[in-house]
Amino acid sequence: MSAHPKSYDNDVIAWANEQARLLRAGRFDALDIEHIADEIEDVGKSEQRELQNRMAVLLAHLLKWQYQPDHRGSSWEVTIRHQREAISRRLKRTPSLKASLNDPEWWADAWGDARSDAFKETGLPSNQFPDLCPWALEQVMSSEFWPAPLLLK
Repeated sequence: MSAHPKSYDNDVIAWANEQARLLRAGRFDALDIEHIADEIEDVGKSEQRELQNRMAVLLAHLLKWQYQPDHRGSSWEVTIRHQREAISRRLKRTPSLKASLNDPEWWADAWGDARSDAFKETGLPSNQFPDLCPWALEQVMSSEFWPAPLLLK
């Protein structure tokens, strides 16, 4: 049983401040270890979610770039460049996130989100987009890569 379940459940910010105060004071016996461990794990999950969200935005914009060449504009180009830079910075600051890039399940989730976003934003049929990402990570992240337009049937 944790030492402070009520304060954690009622106000996580107040709980976090209290736990930080206890840590700094060396009051390890009074810490809510179980919830602290949960929160530390959540930090890692949050970082993974942010990377996945950024990748999904990038992939969705690459799909839109490829499938709607007549709608290309500076805002799409800015978004693509910005997401590439943000992903690169995140990977540089948190190198352990690179493992996600080799995880097929992580890619399936990111690609699924990208397809869904592209479908909603383009109005094209969802089956128009490939089931699997057609580009290698190196292409997706390359500032030189801009998908060629596809002729739709």
